[in-house]
Amino acid sequence: MKFAAVFSIIVGVGMIGQWSVSFVTKQIPEMKTEPIRIWFHIVAEMVTAICLIISGIGLFFSSNWGKDIFLISIGMLFYTSIVSPGYFAQKGQWFWLGMFAAIIIIGILNVFLVL
Repeated sequence: MKFAAVFSIIVGVGMIGQWSVSFVTKQIPEMKTEPIRIWFHIVAEMVTAICLIISGIGLFFSSNWGKDIFLISIGMLFYTSIVSPGYFAQKGQWFWLGMFAAIIIIGILNVFLVL
């Protein structure tokens, strides 16, 4: 379960970092074109990231609740990993599609490791 813990923490921190950098460097054009939709999206991703980090900590320390929160947070991650690639595909940024595919594959592996 340590692998799943580390995966969850790294992905959660990475999500927060990616959005923070994009926000600070003003690389979110939707802030001007559709600010309400993008804020809902960002909040959903932040909740996912925080749940991933919390579940990773729980799994790392073998807490009883870690497994339950992990299963919820990995489901949240699967959703965002299926929905988000469309944005990057539309822009022809294929690297990101590969990254999302890797997250899904490693996430599925982790579900089996945790169960």
